[in-house]
Amino acid sequence: MMNRNGVVTKIRTRIRTDPFKNNYDLVGKELGRGKFAVVKKCVEKTTGKEHAAKFLRKRRKGQDCRGDILNEIAVLESAKANPYVVALHEVYETTTEIILILECAAGGEIFNQCVADNDEAFTEKDVIRLARQILMGVACLHQNNVVHLDLKPQNILLTSAKPLGDIRIVDFGLSRRVDSVSEVREILGTPEYVAPEVLDYEPISTATDMWSIGVLIYVMLTGESPFLGEENQETFLNVSQVNVDYSQDVFQGISDLAVDFIQSLLIKNPRKRPTVEECLTHPWLRVDSHHHAVEAPLDEQEASQSESESESPVPSPELVVIPSYPTWLGQGELKTGRDTFSFTEPFPPRPEIQQELIC
Repeated sequence: MMNRNGVVTKIRTRIRTDPFKNNYDLVGKELGRGKFAVVKKCVEKTTGKEHAAKFLRKRRKGQDCRGDILNEIAVLESAKANPYVVALHEVYETTTEIILILECAAGGEIFNQCVADNDEAFTEKDVIRLARQILMGVACLHQNNVVHLDLKPQNILLTSAKPLGDIRIVDFGLSRRVDSVSEVREILGTPEYVAPEVLDYEPISTATDMWSIGVLIYVMLTGESPFLGEENQETFLNVSQVNVDYSQDVFQGISDLAVDFIQSLLIKNPRKRPTVEECLTHPWLRVDSHHHAVEAPLDEQEASQSESESESPVPSPELVVIPSYPTWLGQGELKTGRDTFSFTEPFPPRPEIQQELIC
């Protein structure tokens, strides 16, 4: 069952009402916290296996948000066979919360490598491999008519950091299902990764994710955020005008094919952006820097998840509407916001934007 905003509330997963602590022990410190969610590491008592427990409040700002949580569960169900989307293990419900038991791993966010020093940062060869995995994970979502709407370094996690593991896509709190029958128009996402059509209150589509992937790859390769301004108004203007720096200073040591790949995605007209399947055939992703063939497309791989996936990344906590934006890092470092936004009203025409738009 899907409402007019692309939120799916019908799920197959059994929701357990017995006490969560009967079956899991919480260990260590919190893994992450948002305004309406907290993530903690837990150990399953019967197996000794580590998981991530994501505690989501059902009421937010006086409103019942249980349906939004069910939507997140439905998206995870639809991507169950995909090795690059975090796996859902179990679901518990209390009077105030729903608890998602998810995969857990020590790799953390790829954000950490994006802002790392040169010897710790991603190489272009690393980014090629991880970009293919991101695209294959997103392909599974798009094949099910699901758009993630918040693809960014904080929501792409690694099974291990050293050696560099595989990715898992997490945090589907903003995801929506789209189809050819009804249009979904919502202003939500993370400002520096959001697509122009979202700001213009135009229909959301799978192409909306493709823009975010273009921004994501730019950040992974350069350590810089292409659209981020000193404040949100400037960021939104940069996105709307597609103000991107492709100079050699930014892309020093990075191949022309990589720049071409990003340029193909950062196009204002969503109908002119390549699909995820088309991206996977781009020359940049076909061979690595040593002209070796890269891993096979998703449909040529095993659909089931390997045993190693038990070491999966910890999902970042649900990100919610906030009244302000973080202070940016210094010049030359990655300048990136970690917060999502959601508006109930469309933006005014561009010239009228005067005030802070995060509500």
